[in-house]
Amino acid sequence: MIFSRKPKQNSNGPDTWARPEMNVTFRAEIMPGKSRDQRTFRIERVLPNGRVILYNFLGEHREGAFETINFLRERALED
Repeated sequence: MIFSRKPKQNSNGPDTWARPEMNVTFRAEIMPGKSRDQRTFRIERVLPNGRVILYNFLGEHREGAFETINFLRERALED
């Protein structure tokens, strides 16, 4: 008999894609007519289900509502 094992999860929850204090940008289709700066928010906390709570924006939001995180772009903006 073969048993399938569940992948190990880290302490931050299942497949953590976000961390508190990280910036995320809503996809343009979700906020049409808004500039990138107007669509960018900071994460207050990450919930066990993988959704996030943002500072100054109501509700829980899932990963698919945001643009893919591009760490190279973020680093270029810092330089």
